[in-house]
Amino acid sequence: MNDLAHCRILLVEDEYMLAADLQNELEDMGATVLGPEASVEGALRCVSEEARIDAAVLDVNLGGEFVFPVADALLARQVPFIFSSGYHDGLTRERYPDVVNCAKPINMRLLVRTMRDLLSSQRRDAVNGSTH
Repeated sequence: MNDLAHCRILLVEDEYMLAADLQNELEDMGATVLGPEASVEGALRCVSEEARIDAAVLDVNLGGEFVFPVADALLARQVPFIFSSGYHDGLTRERYPDVVNCAKPINMRLLVRTMRDLLSSQRRDAVNGSTH
């Protein structure tokens, strides 16, 4: 099943094994994975250089640096994203109240379902001519 076929998803995760697992899962669902990027700097470069990003999965803490500059850059481009974090939702909820946090350890099925729902909502908004 290719639920995410033709979707370009930026993956920002600094834990190598988790990044590999997420990449494999997203690719198995038909997505093209951009990255994975393990740093804020690399992720920001990807956001600025990629012509099309449909959605993103962002680890909140990348080697001690919070991913918020990347989240803000994605918001500026109107690219939807979800967080993957071991932190309590309160860290992200105040700054990004509408963004889902898939808590670590990550339930891959939940993450894929959340990403599918996010992209489906984005497509409906595009068809209806509205933006977030």
